[in-house]
Amino acid sequence: MSCFNNKSILNLKTICSGQTPNPESCQKLKLPLQQLNKPIAMHFEPNQVYHIYNRGNDKQQIFFTDSNYLFLLQKIKAEWKQYADILCYCLMPNHFHIMLVPNEAGCRNVILGERETHMQNLSKTIGKTLSSYTKAINLQNKTTGNLFQKKTKAKLLTGTDMSINNFSQKDCLLTCFHYIHQNPLKAKLVNDLKDWSYSSYPDYYNGRNGIICNKLLCNKLLDFTQSDFTSHTIKELDNNIVGGLF
Repeated sequence: MSCFNNKSILNLKTICSGQTPNPESCQKLKLPLQQLNKPIAMHFEPNQVYHIYNRGNDKQQIFFTDSNYLFLLQKIKAEWKQYADILCYCLMPNHFHIMLVPNEAGCRNVILGERETHMQNLSKTIGKTLSSYTKAINLQNKTTGNLFQKKTKAKLLTGTDMSINNFSQKDCLLTCFHYIHQNPLKAKLVNDLKDWSYSSYPDYYNGRNGIICNKLLCNKLLDFTQSDFTSHTIKELDNNIVGGLF
């Protein structure tokens, strides 16, 4: 039985209504400090901002119907929000971007039996979500194998030891926020960003009553007003910053 039916898919309005460690984290993980500017397997610090991204294996398509997009959004809302505040997101035909802030619970290590593992709650949950989605797509399409690339990346965007080409933290956060939302326009999927339903752009632009993103926290962290958002939405982004988002 397919997972993509009317009972299992919430209405879109309802659904939507690499980490880079610091030196201390490197020592804990026994990583060389040279890896400071490289995303590694997902490891999170609480109250920092991360760019989460992955794409289809061999750049293959990962969404095939409207219900596929809605199914993954439903799972993200149900499974991720207990461990992180989501600031913005965009699902594309063959990849996705999510900007989020892990909380303390998301950064705790998973306990199996009486043993503490090296994997954190948020990392494990992201992996389980994508694995479950893959199984549903394989069932739908009568296929087998990996749907996503093996490692989902988590790029740290904040912290005292983090900078991208000497740009300010606010510039980095705003650039990531707008880069994520601009994806459908850059890919020529729409002529107007508000027409791409599978991103958080409509939540910020025209007040769609979304319940995935923490808009208040996003406005606070990025320090922008509604007029700032509107005026900067489609401006050309600085490639020197964009290159540091991955």
